[in-house]
Amino acid sequence: MSRHLLLILIGVLAVCLIGAGYLYYQERQSGIDIEISGDGVTIEGN
Repeated sequence: MSRHLLLILIGVLAVCLIGAGYLYYQERQSGIDIEISGDGVTIEGN
């Protein structure tokens, strides 16, 4: 595997980890659950 491809792979993994961490953080901060489906919009407080 070339060094250039390895660096790209590491960069993609880092971006994925940062994105997953951000989504996890947002989920922990949210006190409201909003769901949009075919039946309409449902809002539930946690």
